[in-house]
Amino acid sequence: MKNEFSAWSMLVGAALLGSVAATTLGGCRPPADDVSYDKVDISLDLTVDDGEPEAAPPKALADVNSFRPAAVNSNRTTLGSNRTTLGSNRTTLGSNATAAGMRPFGSNSTANGFRPLGSNSTAAGLRPFGSNATAAGARPFGSNATANGFRPLGSNATTADSRVPMVPAESPLGKPQAKPAARVAAAPEPKPEPKPEPKPEPKPEPKPEAVAEVKPEAKPEPEAKPEPEAKPGVVAEASTSSDDPQQVLNAGGDWPQWGGTRLRNNTPNVENLPTEWNVGKFDRRTGEWDSSKAENIKWLANLGSQTYGNPVVADGQVYVGTNNGAGYLPRYPNSVDLGCLLAFDESDGKFLWQHSSEKLITGRVHDWPLQGICSASLVEGERLWFVTSRGEVRCLDTQGFYDGEDDGPVKDEVARVADLANANEAYEPTVAGLDEGNVSDALRQLLEDSGHKLAEEVKVETTTAGKAWKLTGEVAGSERSLTLKVAGPRLSVFKTLSVADKHDADVIWVFDMMKEPLGVSQHNMASCSVTTYGDLLFVNTSNGLDETHINLPAPAAPSFICLDKNTGELLWTDDSPGRNILHGQWSSPSVAVLGGVPQVLFAGGDGWLRSFKADRGTDGKPELLWEFDCNPKESEWILGGEGTRNNLIATPTIYDGLVYIAVGQDPEHGEGEGHLWCIDPTKRGDVSPQLAMKVEGDKRSPLEHRRIQAVIPEDSEVAVDNPNSAVVWHYSVFDQNDDGEIDFEEEMHRSCGTVAIKDDVLYVADFSGIFHCLDAKGTKDGQPIVHFTYDMLAQSWGSPLIADGHVFIGDEDGEVAVFEFGKENKEPIAEIYMGSSVYSTVVAANDTLYISTKDKLFAISKQ
Repeated sequence: MKNEFSAWSMLVGAALLGSVAATTLGGCRPPADDVSYDKVDISLDLTVDDGEPEAAPPKALADVNSFRPAAVNSNRTTLGSNRTTLGSNRTTLGSNATAAGMRPFGSNSTANGFRPLGSNSTAAGLRPFGSNATAAGARPFGSNATANGFRPLGSNATTADSRVPMVPAESPLGKPQAKPAARVAAAPEPKPEPKPEPKPEPKPEPKPEAVAEVKPEAKPEPEAKPEPEAKPGVVAEASTSSDDPQQVLNAGGDWPQWGGTRLRNNTPNVENLPTEWNVGKFDRRTGEWDSSKAENIKWLANLGSQTYGNPVVADGQVYVGTNNGAGYLPRYPNSVDLGCLLAFDESDGKFLWQHSSEKLITGRVHDWPLQGICSASLVEGERLWFVTSRGEVRCLDTQGFYDGEDDGPVKDEVARVADLANANEAYEPTVAGLDEGNVSDALRQLLEDSGHKLAEEVKVETTTAGKAWKLTGEVAGSERSLTLKVAGPRLSVFKTLSVADKHDADVIWVFDMMKEPLGVSQHNMASCSVTTYGDLLFVNTSNGLDETHINLPAPAAPSFICLDKNTGELLWTDDSPGRNILHGQWSSPSVAVLGGVPQVLFAGGDGWLRSFKADRGTDGKPELLWEFDCNPKESEWILGGEGTRNNLIATPTIYDGLVYIAVGQDPEHGEGEGHLWCIDPTKRGDVSPQLAMKVEGDKRSPLEHRRIQAVIPEDSEVAVDNPNSAVVWHYSVFDQNDDGEIDFEEEMHRSCGTVAIKDDVLYVADFSGIFHCLDAKGTKDGQPIVHFTYDMLAQSWGSPLIADGHVFIGDEDGEVAVFEFGKENKEPIAEIYMGSSVYSTVVAANDTLYISTKDKLFAISKQ
């Protein structure tokens, strides 16, 4: 058997080496048109004065070169349905395999652990976010899909021309309801700080055919009042019920943000959850669902071809971020790449509305193809906040246009309807006909295909001959106007959104982080899941490196900001990571009153965790309370994930007055050394485990932090213990079997996952697929107490859910492992295949599990 695997490894390696040799040395490919993104206007400006486009139209998936062979990130190979471990080169006989034993596209392993050119690297050792690029182009972030609907082995994604709507369990396919039931918030809005006197809504300056951005004037407000004083190390929560995280957790009802509350501890008190289910089967060609053997599936809904956003459940609706692979809006067929936030009815999964984010013209350096919306939403009452793939913070009306109102201050949003390329033979006669007041058959068909069928008689007015027109009449049964413009190589049609557009989102306000005054340059994507404290909204900007993975295009741009959640007003900014950002910044903030002080925690792209006072700041700046370097001082950052220094992707978790966080890297950097920290947040200043010092004779002097390596021993630099350290415990390795050696399962690897803790039992998954269970507080001989580790034999991107006496965790092979809760329960009671990869976190709300796979959202409850 060993010889067979070695031979297979050599064959796979030879093919992959040829592919790697053709990859760009810089890793992330620059945009095809070689734009300079430090100068380009990436806004969606739909005005036309000289016929030149200011923004590219939505890109069809056929134009995205994302095909690539199996990647080579780990020492595991999936070969069947029964999983076996072959020594340290963990070979999985698991799901998503071919007869030959090769893992599908998007799997990160080769047979017997063969890894060419080091782990996860190109010839120069540089890998883009989501890359593993081939000569044809880089595959997107964790993608198991290729351009134009090509489906890898083991994938259940629908093809580009087979759009399948939501399918409720035991019911035929049907159209969405005309209107969702009225929603009533379960609790009042959080009010830990006094609210200012109401002001009239600011009216944005009219901007023809462009989405208005709200920039209200700053207004003085009273200082935020901290929550009731607590003993050091104990969280004191606000008195108002809706801002009480423990009340949300105990209620076992809605799950209105990532982690449920601002503490980010995924432990709802939901009961009556199933521990067994079956998703049925899906036709690999059409995507049709065979539910004959499905068990405990309340409903399912189709998502895009890639899904990384975690589900959020609030007031009768379910929200999830994905791409446009499902094609719910006719004006954006699933061949068009978008970032999509989808809203479904909680009771039956019917599609309600979609927010559509068109791709940035700067391409993959800022907005990686096919990744969609990677953030989770925050919902309070009838307001929803999230970060788009375009680097915008947006506030939406959860009711959309079903409430019969276009809520503001952003009103009359402009939306793209269709495009007719000038290469189309119908283009010239269509443009000429418009100048004569006529609508061509080709244009009528184009509009009908987009869901905007014209009545026989419509009025055409020429705004600028040969360039711009206004069409007025009955459109899809409603009287409205359409605007047509020649924009570069196409004729584009736009509409102003109204209450007739039930399936489109209703935008309240927009704050664009890539525009002035911030000027952020996000690396590959923006992915922060925002949170609030009273009227304060906290956002990680995702500011990062360019495609070279060396240059920082916007060194002065902030990494962390605070907005007024009601208006989008910028209150303060922080740029503490400065030029020390290692790659991107993809974590999310947490908030709690710790040691009697309201603190907001920011996990930066430099590998430091920082705490700021959670208030409105002073002169546009927050008060820094403490900072903690989560990497050993001698660790080193090396391009492509080859080093030992890491950044922070996981979200800090707050439990019983302590803070927990694991280090990690871009998943495409592969596996590597990791660390898990438990931190006392009541100390102040630099509370890192170590301090960097320069040794000169018998003198030591502190060193400023450096990006690549804080301490270089050969340069007479040393790391010394910090007397002000806030470390409660640190977990990296633990010799569980006392054999004097550290096995693969006895170390903490890089992690994207956030910890979950209940009754002092902590669970966390690392990217290498090891599931760890520790004592959240206790130590023995100065070391953390490790109860057990379990090898899931597949990489894990998500975080555990603790609910109803069980623990749930998903993996890239598409399995969800179910454990009984407790340190003594070291083996899962079930491992359930979901049909495709699970990159997100299992969520529980109102007696139901919600699991988003790569391309579907399942509502799972006892039936």
